[in-house]
Amino acid sequence: MIDVDIKGLEKEVLKRKRLASEWAGKMHDLAEERLPDGFAEVHEIAEGTYNACVAWKEAADALKAAQGNEG
Repeated sequence: MIDVDIKGLEKEVLKRKRLASEWAGKMHDLAEERLPDGFAEVHEIAEGTYNACVAWKEAADALKAAQGNEG
C-alpha cells in the first residue's frame, strides 16, 4: 500500500476517534446533567456512541492491516 493510502487511513482514524469522543461526551453530559429526567435520551445517545466506536475500530483495524502489509 502506498504512503498516501496510509496517510488517508490515519486521517480517517483520527476523524472517527474525534467523532467517537464527541458521542462519549454526549453520554457523559447526559449522565452528569440530565438523568434521571432525560432517560428518554439514553437509547439514542448510547446507540450513537456505540456506532461511532465501531466505526473508529473498523478504521483502526484497516490502518493496522495496511501498515502490516506495508513492510
